[in-house]
Amino acid sequence: MTSEKLSVWILGDQLLPRHPALTEAARTHSREQVRVVLVESAARTRWLPYQRKKLVLLFSAMRHYAEELRAQGYKVDYIRAPSFLDGLQQHVAARLPDRFLAMEASEWRTRELQRDKLSGALGLPLTLLPNTQFLSGQFDPYPDVEAGKRVVMEHFYRRMRRHFGILLSPNGEPAGGRWNYDAENRKRLPRGAEPPPLPVFPPDDITLQVMRDVGALGQGVGTVSGFVLAVTRQGALAAFDDFLANRLAGFGPYEDAMSSHHPVLYHSLLSPYLNIGLLEPLALVQAVEAAFDAGRAPINSVEGFVRQVLGWREYIYWQYWRLMPDLMVANTWAAQRPMPQFFWTGRTEMNCLRHAICRAIDTGYNHHIERLMLLCNFCLLAGIEPRAVNDWFTSFYVDAYEWVMAPNVLGMGLNADGGLVATKPYIASANYINRMSDYCRHCRYDQKRRTGEDACPFNYLYWRFLLENEGTLRANPRLGRSVLGLRHLDADEREAVCSQGRAFLEGLDHGGQ
Repeated sequence: MTSEKLSVWILGDQLLPRHPALTEAARTHSREQVRVVLVESAARTRWLPYQRKKLVLLFSAMRHYAEELRAQGYKVDYIRAPSFLDGLQQHVAARLPDRFLAMEASEWRTRELQRDKLSGALGLPLTLLPNTQFLSGQFDPYPDVEAGKRVVMEHFYRRMRRHFGILLSPNGEPAGGRWNYDAENRKRLPRGAEPPPLPVFPPDDITLQVMRDVGALGQGVGTVSGFVLAVTRQGALAAFDDFLANRLAGFGPYEDAMSSHHPVLYHSLLSPYLNIGLLEPLALVQAVEAAFDAGRAPINSVEGFVRQVLGWREYIYWQYWRLMPDLMVANTWAAQRPMPQFFWTGRTEMNCLRHAICRAIDTGYNHHIERLMLLCNFCLLAGIEPRAVNDWFTSFYVDAYEWVMAPNVLGMGLNADGGLVATKPYIASANYINRMSDYCRHCRYDQKRRTGEDACPFNYLYWRFLLENEGTLRANPRLGRSVLGLRHLDADEREAVCSQGRAFLEGLDHGGQ
């Protein structure tokens, strides 16, 4: 054993049960020689006006994690400071360590701090370990892909399944005979259906103090009231067990459904825990696979969940590090409109957007179809500037971090990257919203009308977008049928669609809806 004093810096979104820096420290140091540092950075909370429930989750989870480490015999410095650097400098001045050890951050700016500035600013050596929160960090399906070359998520996903041995038959073929069960996962929620309630985790004393601290901050989205998320690994595992028992079987069929009465439906709502390290992706997909093997859930639900975690989540993280930092300024469609005011209040006559935005404000959550096919769809059709949309998403959600939002919003949702993340723009008229939800039933707009006073804005904005970008969209094989639909519009309707779309967007620019 060495005699040096070692400090381990753990970020708030790295609350892993087996943190690699602690594992590495244990190889050469006694626990008496190791001091763990966690820093609540005030500056980090001001990058954007974040969802207050996210900050409660993050800070409470950090404080609970610190207590758990202390119970394991670690010495822990928990520091609230103006910035990460200020907090670490306070620690150095007080403890005089010989060296720092940390895991690479998941986000670009923080990793740049770790790599380029931190050692010099602290006057100490810093050893950075590879990030282990993502399976694509352990296995890269496309290690030699050329910059600018498209990698299709489906192919990425299959390579991940094969490598980690998930949902495979003994001969290496996909369980059930197919890789993809999306076709079975597009049902509308039946009338009268009652998805099971989510588990509730009442705030303890630590969380209540965090709620007071966050409530006192000067900026943010939503309120701290009604916070009932888990803040420990034990609680997160309980939330996962509840999903396995009560919602996994229904997850697949209604994965894409939207409901005015049931915001979560059969979704897991595990992403807030996954994204801060309280849950680990491989353990989740293996447990879900075991549920399938035991006959407790159908293949379409199990494969749908595995696709989200082992496929899409890993693919998004992989694309983030492949495309940064250029991704943050991508704007293929040259969109320049500012974010509409109603996105901050929910005050709009479009029933679907009102529900989604108010939920995001109140709870910090929308499931992925509401995010993609309502919010991003509208922003793409309306020509909202991509960085503004990404900032909004990053501000509003409890599971929001740059690595997950930027590729999802800028890539998939807005197609601002030119199609590197997703193979087509995800645009749709009100017909899709009506087919997958009950929102249109209670809306003042008529989802069947393309133009006119009562026409749904999604309709004329959709057809206007197709008309204005017909040449570009026609070249995309996945949008051919949509573009061909333009032949049903005569000259008068084409003009009406474009004229009403322009008038609506001009109204947006002046604070309307």
